[in-house]
Amino acid sequence: MSSLQQYSTWVFDCDGVLLHSNRVKTDAFYRAAEPYGTDKARALVDYHVGNGGISRYIKFRTFLSDIVGRGQVDEEELDTLLQCYAGYVWDGLLSCEVAQGLERLRALTPQSSWLVVSGGDQAELRAVFAERGLAKYFDGGIFGSPDTKDEILSRTTESRVLRKPGVFVGDSRYDIEAARRAGLDFIFLSDWSESDYHFCDADLRLASISAIVRHLSSRCP
Repeated sequence: MSSLQQYSTWVFDCDGVLLHSNRVKTDAFYRAAEPYGTDKARALVDYHVGNGGISRYIKFRTFLSDIVGRGQVDEEELDTLLQCYAGYVWDGLLSCEVAQGLERLRALTPQSSWLVVSGGDQAELRAVFAERGLAKYFDGGIFGSPDTKDEILSRTTESRVLRKPGVFVGDSRYDIEAARRAGLDFIFLSDWSESDYHFCDADLRLASISAIVRHLSSRCP
């Protein structure tokens, strides 16, 4: 693992890393699916938690095709579910806790580019970050679904937006797998994670953004 001061790029997941929003998303999945029955809504929540970092588009498509048993997914039905889910999520994203220490970490990494690479909807992410005054930190861009994290990391690497050495800060198994495929180091943050993956192969395991600041500050000359 490179020294934290030497990374050219920092890549951040959103939910459970920058925003305390994992529970917001989990509750929204349940509420959107509840008209199909509580058993199916719980099954969607289980699938969602077990596949953290995967986009809502994939999760609701799987819900309709496999959990509900539609087989062939009706696109209008899928769109209705997505809109319902987005409505439940929006208010929560505007009111949930923001990670402490972001401004200090940004000041400690002045030569690095910062990106958000999330499973959340890209337009929604950009609107929320603008509304909450967070967009200013992410000079490399804010990216999300419907593109996958693998697609975003590949595209930003090819365009030199993501320069190496780089580190991905995340809280899900998909985060660390995508980071490894992209040739990035990985920091696991535990405080807000819903994942039951052990992250023994993470380069660094810490509690929060504030813990990264303390770790970095203790090693600054």
